[in-house]
Amino acid sequence: MSSVFNHAIRWEFTDRNPITGPTKRSGVRVSAKRERTPDILDVQEMQLLLAALGVREKAMVFLDMPSGLRRGELAGLKWEDFDFKNLHVSVTRSLVDQHVGPVKTETSRKLMPIDEYVARDLLAWYEVTPYKKPSDYVWATDANRAGTKRGKQPVWLSTVMRDYIQPVARQIGINKKMSWHTFRHTFSSILKSNGEYTQALSPHKRAAQSKVVSMIRPKESVFSVYRDKQAASEVTS
Repeated sequence: MSSVFNHAIRWEFTDRNPITGPTKRSGVRVSAKRERTPDILDVQEMQLLLAALGVREKAMVFLDMPSGLRRGELAGLKWEDFDFKNLHVSVTRSLVDQHVGPVKTETSRKLMPIDEYVARDLLAWYEVTPYKKPSDYVWATDANRAGTKRGKQPVWLSTVMRDYIQPVARQIGINKKMSWHTFRHTFSSILKSNGEYTQALSPHKRAAQSKVVSMIRPKESVFSVYRDKQAASEVTS
């Protein structure tokens, strides 16, 4: 049954494995049915969130959202997959419960463009991560509890969402239901509002992605809003 759920996660019929749980020996037998579609963030909410996140989480979200990567594809990325000179990333693997598998579709295996601003945030993360070898996972875990797997496997993205991204979102006043699916749905929503289509981007994919990035990239005024929210929070806490 665990393998069945792993395939269901890869094909996005569910976003968790109720048998294994998010960590070893933490599994609980609950329904795998997703309660409802995650909320969509608007442009200003994306700007606020990106402005407030740490360097790793910002790089994750900023790469994931305008590329439309699935969670397993995001987790499976290694530094060798990136061509920063030509601003491309090759998506060749997907991770589910730390097990490597194929990506969902043939389209996913093609080179995907990345915007220069996204590349800058990825390189900012590269500067601070201790795992920089081409064969290292981009989001390699540095936790002591990982033991011999420290640096050799990626972090659990569900844990990053729960412990880092969701708390930051609540802190800045975003109380919507949020998961990694949120960013794919938000990306699709913005594309449609721009007159683009999620499944027909090939000839104009870079231009379409760059347009989305320019919309969600934090502006100075957004940083000011975030600082004001932080100051108000400190006064009331």
